[in-house]
This record gives sequence, structure tokens and C-alpha cells, in this order.
Amino acid sequence: MSIHEVFMPALSSTMTEGKIVSWVKSPGDKVEKGETVVVVESDKADMDVESFYEGYMAHIIVEAGETAAVGSAIAFIAETEAEIETAKSLANSGGAAATTSSPEPVPVTASVGTSAVASQNGSNHKEGRLVASPRARKLAKELKIDLTALKGSGPYGRIVAEDVEALANKGKQPATTPVAPATPAITSTPPVAPPPRPAAAPASVVAAVPGQIAPLTTFQNAVVRNMVATLSVPVFRVGYTITTDGLDKLYKQIKSKGVTMTALLAKAVAVTLQKHPLLNASYSDQGIVYHSDINISVAVAMDDGGLITPVLQNADIVDIYSLSRTWKSLVDRARAKQLQPDEYNSGTFTLSNLGMFGVDTFDAILPPGQGSILAIGASRPQVVATPDGLFAVRQQMQVNITCDHRIIYGAHAAAFLQDLAKFIETDAQSLTL
Repeated sequence: MSIHEVFMPALSSTMTEGKIVSWVKSPGDKVEKGETVVVVESDKADMDVESFYEGYMAHIIVEAGETAAVGSAIAFIAETEAEIETAKSLANSGGAAATTSSPEPVPVTASVGTSAVASQNGSNHKEGRLVASPRARKLAKELKIDLTALKGSGPYGRIVAEDVEALANKGKQPATTPVAPATPAITSTPPVAPPPRPAAAPASVVAAVPGQIAPLTTFQNAVVRNMVATLSVPVFRVGYTITTDGLDKLYKQIKSKGVTMTALLAKAVAVTLQKHPLLNASYSDQGIVYHSDINISVAVAMDDGGLITPVLQNADIVDIYSLSRTWKSLVDRARAKQLQPDEYNSGTFTLSNLGMFGVDTFDAILPPGQGSILAIGASRPQVVATPDGLFAVRQQMQVNITCDHRIIYGAHAAAFLQDLAKFIETDAQSLTL
């Protein structure tokens, strides 16, 4: 008898459980080797899980919408149709471990787009497979559209819902209903004074029902675990005022070339960190970990209420135009839950910007595994005294840095902020070099 268990894979180093987004295969369906059988939501992304055995989906243990611990069985695959009923009997009798014919674990691989993410159950993804988002698969099934007839427009050729809709609407009158604007990323716009009306709340907040308890999403649970973990770290905070006239002028000059304020701020911080490696370091039981690269994480709010920190790797040496293109790609793929693990967990220093909401100043919580995080407020016109004794109006923003006091002291943080302010105020033009 050849009955195999499908296990919940570990899709990231911090994942302890996963949520079933949807089953691509139903009981009785034929399963080919390397074919996607289920879509799993980890604490960071939705990933396709593939089988490395041929056979038939015999029984689903964990239904769509439910969660399971990493390493636990979520389904059975039988190699022949005759063994489907046997697999069902095993599940009804309390699982394979109690039987004399123990099912073998199914090696699987999880992937986002065509890039592979190795799981504990199997090897890397093979090229040439059909790649589609969970929403696209669901929509194609509802509209009875063959996904193999589509060419994906998403990252790495991934088929997205819009591709399915475009084929379904081919030849029809195009819709005229206006599309609601997307919820802004926390850091995708420059820190300027707020508009007269506040930004719209995320969809998860709008959909809240008074009097009911809304379960936390997988993303939100991951944030909870990370925030609780930081309670054991002794931290301190230092604030500083930075004049941004030079940075604002530069941004206006190169904005048309696709440069974002987020990329400018990230690069300014990264270049300053070259002189302050301790601020780019982190604590370990063995001592201070000095990182060889300067990778800037930037906090981005997700539409479902979660938070993710895409990473601009080697931000100190990558040119500002490439950095801006990379940032746009990271945000787009973060919202589509398509980031690879090293694109959200390799940061060495974090930025959190609430300036676009008109926030003057705030404290940021230190992420686990890092030594510093910088909170950036709105840039506003302020009346200041000039060195010649006169008054002038200058654009200024407040920044607050939170540091791990086990390795970083007040003087270190103050010196870093002083150099950052000097760089932004007098040498911002060098960011384009």
C-alpha cells in the first residue's frame, strides 16, 4: 500500500503554523508530480505547495481557512484510486501513525512566482510549472477558464486575477465603474504635510463589525509574536530635528525619473551608517554582531491589517534610481504576498515613516534581531533663527531613534543622528552620485 501524508511545510524561519488559503486539488482528483495541491499562508506570504508524488488526492485533513502546526499532516495522497477509501479509513481511525501501514510523508516544495523557497519537506521548485496567484486560480475555476491559455502579467510571469478577468471580459463592453484607490503604504510617499482629509482606513478596519470579535490574521499574529519578543530588550530613544529643504529640492528635481522619497531617506540613512557600524549591528549571546551589509528594512502596512518590512539590500552602495525601482517592486510584491524570505528578513536597520499621515513625532518598537529603528515624522514649515540673527522659514521633520541599550548607548545614537542631519541638510545632492 502506498499512501502518503502531506505535511504543513515551514515556509519561513519564524513560521510555527500555517493557514490553508485554498486547496487546488479536491478529493479524488489526479495529482501529478510537481503539481500544486494547496496554497498556504505563512506569516509573510501566500505560497504554492507542490507534491513530488503522482497519485490521487485521497483525503483532506485541514480544510481551507483552518490552520495547522508546521510538520502536522494536512492531507493524504494515494498512489492508486483503489487506495483512496483506505486512506479515508486511516483518517477516520485517528491517523496514519496508529496503523500498521504507515503513510509516507509527501516531499513538497513551496514557491512564490517561479523562485523557489525550500521547505523542510522537499527540494526547490522546478522551472516550467504553471504559476498563478490563489485569487487567480479561484476566479479561473469560477469562470471555467483554462489557466494554461493565459500569459501571466505578474512578477516572474505569475498569472494574477487581472489576467483571468481580462480574458473573461474579452469582447465585452469595458466596465466604467471607478476603481477605489489602494490603501497607501506606510512609507511609499514623502514626509510632507497632510492633506485636509485623513487617508482612508485599511479595508480590514472598514469591514469591522461592532460587537463582534475579528480573529487575527496570520500576518497580525506574526506581528504580535515579534512585538512581545521585544519586551525583553532594554531600549532607549533619542529625538532630533532635521531641516529638509535640500532633500525636498532634490526630490522635486528627480521625482519624474521614478525616484521615491522612501529610497532617498533609506539611502541617506545607509550612507550615514557607513560611519556608524554599531548602529547597524545587533546583539547576540556571543557578543555584538557587526553586519557586513547595510540592509534597510522599511515598514509597510498591509491591507489586511498586518505589517511587513521589505528590505532594500546594500542601500548604501546601490544607486538611487535602481533603489527606487527595487522599492516599487518590493511594495507591489509585498501587497501580493509574493516576497521571498530574504526580501523581508535580511534587514539590519529599520525605517518607519508616518509623515504622510501628518504625524509630528512617534516612538517605534525595535524589531527582533536588530539594534536600531528610526521613526520619521512629517516635514513641516517652521520659523527658525538663522546664524546671522534673523528669522527664516525652513522645512523640518522630527525623527526618533529607538536602540538596543545592551550594545548601543546614548552618545552613539546622538552622534549618528547628528551626522544624518548634517548629511541631509548639506550634502543631499550626493545621493544621486
